[in-house]
Amino acid sequence: MATRKSLIAAFAALTLAGCSSGPDRVANVVNGERLGSDAEWTSRMGDAEETGYSRLDQIDTGNVDRLGLEFAVDLPGETTLEGTPLAVDGVVYFPGTHAEIYAVDGKTGKRLWKYDPQTWKFNPFKLVLNFAASRGLAYASGKVFVATMDGRLVALDAKTGDELWTAETLSRTSTQWISGAPYTFKDKVVVGQAGADNGERGYVTAYDQATGEMAWRFYPVPGSPEENKGDPLMEKAAGTWYGEWWKGKTGGGPWGPVAFDEELNLLYIGSANPGQVDTKTIGKHKGDQLFASSIIALDPDTGEYVWHYQVNPRDAWDYGSNTQITLADLMIDGKPRKVLMQAPKNGFLYVIDRESGKFISAGKIVKVTWAEKIDPETGRPVEAPNIRFEKGDVVIWPNPIGAHNWHSQAFSPKTGLIYIPAMHNGVRYSSNRIEGGVFVAGMWVGSEMKDERDGKGSLVAWDPVSQKEVWRVMHDTIWNGGVMATAGNLVFQGDAYGKFAAYDSASGKEVWSFDAGLGIIGAPMSYAIDGKQYVAILVGWGGSASMGSDVANVGWKYGANTRRLLVFALDGKQELPSEPGRSLAIDPIDDPAIRIDPAAAEAGKGLFLACALCHGRDVISAGSPAPDLRESVLAMDPGAFRNIVKDGALIERGMPRYDFLNDEQVAQLYHYIRREARRAKDKTSE
Repeated sequence: MATRKSLIAAFAALTLAGCSSGPDRVANVVNGERLGSDAEWTSRMGDAEETGYSRLDQIDTGNVDRLGLEFAVDLPGETTLEGTPLAVDGVVYFPGTHAEIYAVDGKTGKRLWKYDPQTWKFNPFKLVLNFAASRGLAYASGKVFVATMDGRLVALDAKTGDELWTAETLSRTSTQWISGAPYTFKDKVVVGQAGADNGERGYVTAYDQATGEMAWRFYPVPGSPEENKGDPLMEKAAGTWYGEWWKGKTGGGPWGPVAFDEELNLLYIGSANPGQVDTKTIGKHKGDQLFASSIIALDPDTGEYVWHYQVNPRDAWDYGSNTQITLADLMIDGKPRKVLMQAPKNGFLYVIDRESGKFISAGKIVKVTWAEKIDPETGRPVEAPNIRFEKGDVVIWPNPIGAHNWHSQAFSPKTGLIYIPAMHNGVRYSSNRIEGGVFVAGMWVGSEMKDERDGKGSLVAWDPVSQKEVWRVMHDTIWNGGVMATAGNLVFQGDAYGKFAAYDSASGKEVWSFDAGLGIIGAPMSYAIDGKQYVAILVGWGGSASMGSDVANVGWKYGANTRRLLVFALDGKQELPSEPGRSLAIDPIDDPAIRIDPAAAEAGKGLFLACALCHGRDVISAGSPAPDLRESVLAMDPGAFRNIVKDGALIERGMPRYDFLNDEQVAQLYHYIRREARRAKDKTSE
């Protein structure tokens, strides 16, 4: 079991946390057979190639103005909704905040069944590691698969919701968790996990779809010398790390999406940043730290390494390669090339030969200053000076949130463009305190905003062949939804303000929009039943928006607005009931009789950094997945506060139990919250 000291350390460490050869390739592959048809959406991004492209064209640029709400499914009790629904045999499946699975009739929205994995009950410790979120489901052979935050992979009967098998894919005491979607291919289902920022050595695991038995496991980065012994790949990788790397742990967990090429029989994964980032000495070391921050091709039958391309050798800025990998066939220099495309955090859009792993090209999709370019001969970045902290403060673009994160991109074979939800923001690394920043790995880290685009997001249509922008739609804030492209020449995306919009895929002109009544971060999808096309989107603002409350707070209040599944069709007539709009005003609660201990409050500020994942940096919540504690009555009473924080009184509602904190630490948190509430109260009274 993990020690109390290690749990507290982990608590404090959480401060910072394509198209194929033709239009007939439409769905996942199981035992050599294609699943479904264009009318179905059987995997997270609709197909094995992770294109996010619907080949349905009933809804197009000529009639999209007739698109209306067909039905809505209210989801009381949900908060963060990051997943993309599936549609199979007339049923729509989608995940809730805590990896619940809902099954509803695709025509009416009538609930057919719901499955609750009760993550709060199975392994409560995992809840302290991150905000709860589930980024999608997988389907194959009559089964729906979901991965829970606590590390279970669960297979359900798609018709009944009955649990068929469960596999525990994580150690119960590790500081790893799962937020990503599982993925099906052939007769297997695969899942990775998060935890690189805690230094956990990551891995991806494949299981038999029928039985849940483990088929293979692949570690992208080395373990200890004893663990590496006899494994030539890991022994080779270990030679690129420095010092006693295994004591600091190595990271690299593949928490993001994967893709599969049936013809080449290759599975593609992306690995996270290295856990070992000693900011005081990393500039003196030369090893690449293989195979962190890399795209890796595996044999899908055995899990054996085939090739890799390292996006960021010796990554010191959390520029992992966990973002979506999209497969496509492109004409490059007059020749057809089988490629994969990825827009990782570091700001480039990469085009890589997916047969060999050879670098083809890369272009900057946002402002990028950490590197001049990617060398076309070596495929390595041409880095700017002093970005490894050799001479003090470092200011670079983009920041660790990334130019692109987990939010889904889409590729249209009709336009040849890839559509990416991008983010614009810089970062300052300093040995000196940064107001509003966080302290991690011996450095202060804070947002750097100098340009008019900083702190904003965009939807960029990018030509991957010429590596040039074709069009860009700017959003007023940074944290927006994923993307779907369609054969109707449309691109759909939701934004932080609750606008769900369709754009002309060639020009970027907005041709339709709908007020969803709440911010959107998930990606849409499309399906058809009896010849009628539908477009569906989950509406549930949240995720790590609170952690970035300096740039992502748009005024949604916790619990004030209903989370929903919205489904649209031509001539849909439904309307949403009126609900509260956005407001940045706060109503802090304070009792002047409460005496605040300044020293305790300052100590509590350090402890609160992990709480910021849900409740917001500096106790400024961005609306989800938890309330602004300056407005909380429950945070007024020391006894009630202790009962919630330490004893877990609200654990069934998603509030973790921090039973490894002692009473003094709980009191320090209390004093810090009371101090910030009083400061806010005084400010509103001015």
